[in-house]
Amino acid sequence: MERATKIVATLGPASSDAHTLEALVKAGVDVVRLNFSHGTAADHRLRVETLREVAHKVGRTVAVMADLQGPKIRIGKFATEKVALKAGQAFILDVACKQGDGGRVGLDYPELIDDVGPGDVLLLDDGRVVFDIERIAGGEIHCRNRHDGELSNNKGINKQGGGLSAPALTPKDMEDIRTAAALNVDYVAVSFPKSGSDMRQAKELLVNAGSDALVVAKIERVEAVMNLEDILHATDGVMVARGDLAVEVGDAAVPALQKRIIRVAREHNRFAITATQMMESMIHSPVPTRAEVSDVANAVLDGTDAVMLSAETASGEYPVETVEAMARICVEAEKSQEVSLDTHFLNRVFTRIDQSIAMAALFTAFHLKVKAIAALTESGSTALWMSRLNSGVPIYALTPRIRTRYRVSIFRDVVPLLTTYVETDRDRMLWQAEETLIAAGAVEPGDLIVLTIGEPIGAAGGTNTMKIVRVGENRPIHKPNN
Repeated sequence: MERATKIVATLGPASSDAHTLEALVKAGVDVVRLNFSHGTAADHRLRVETLREVAHKVGRTVAVMADLQGPKIRIGKFATEKVALKAGQAFILDVACKQGDGGRVGLDYPELIDDVGPGDVLLLDDGRVVFDIERIAGGEIHCRNRHDGELSNNKGINKQGGGLSAPALTPKDMEDIRTAAALNVDYVAVSFPKSGSDMRQAKELLVNAGSDALVVAKIERVEAVMNLEDILHATDGVMVARGDLAVEVGDAAVPALQKRIIRVAREHNRFAITATQMMESMIHSPVPTRAEVSDVANAVLDGTDAVMLSAETASGEYPVETVEAMARICVEAEKSQEVSLDTHFLNRVFTRIDQSIAMAALFTAFHLKVKAIAALTESGSTALWMSRLNSGVPIYALTPRIRTRYRVSIFRDVVPLLTTYVETDRDRMLWQAEETLIAAGAVEPGDLIVLTIGEPIGAAGGTNTMKIVRVGENRPIHKPNN
């Protein structure tokens, strides 16, 4: 069974050598993530070059996603690297403090003073430390610690309920966008966007840098949840970034939000990635916990396009085993997924010809129980629309554009295949498509398939024809040139 859900793996010290990268690609990685919070431009360039060599050797299409750091609001450093905190203890976040102690520490984001007030709650180190703000005095935020615990250098700060004014794109992010464009990445993930304007700004910066990469909005702020519709109109995909999101909205709210974000993204023809702590125990263990197995399976059943690994593959002890385990879980979850395509068409209105053809192909494929759907596509849009509904039939995106081949790699149910349109005759081109599918092992002579194509041939956004064929039956006749 072809796995429908895609796997995104973060590269890092544990996974950047050619041997490990090759094993990861063979294990099933579809997209690699470059975490721009760590490493230099040279590090990322070397990883991309190594990946492309390895993927070509293995014969798989593996796309690249650059993940921008975004505004990281952190405390400063302690003289002793970390301090012990007692429940009920007073503690000061001090803009002027250069070296912290047991009672105060500095801030690398002075504007926090203007974003908070008495009664607000600050969550540090992903919520492990909770400060209740009592008062603001000059450049000092006077807090009361809730629980016994420990606080160490440079830990992140979130405000419960959101409301921090830091812009989504920092000067570092803007420079990293130029680096991502130079690396010819396929997707760029934007951290902490609050609205559609943040995503439009990122897209504009990418275009100005000469890149047509797809943009991904990481949903990790309260404001992003509130402005989800606006963000979806301005982005190509979303990531359910459950770490910071859980800190801002509360961990109990995340499972329902995950389902909602994925559902609404699919309704808007956007792809969705589910991320953070999916297989975290495998950083140090060769097998996942039962809870992690359920977590990955539930994301698959929610309809996510991709599941993402972070430290598990970047710095973990078992990166390849983690990908292998995740792939097995995805396949098993997909087997149990109910296919009820008809109900999804009842309240839908299609105003575009190409989208109507895509939906007609899905409907036909589902009811005829065909072996495959083949979308001959220039831009990848037809394959994206088809992948928003689960027909139970694999979708093959046949494209002459190398760029499109990589862009569709993250779409659920879609298998990218590179083909060459050397013909302008439709029937001969459809025959070429059949040959490409046979060569890929997707179909055999005699299988029933659905093909979609646009005329005139080679024009993006022009899918206007659907054809049902039995593979190998209608070889085109060579016509002499006049």
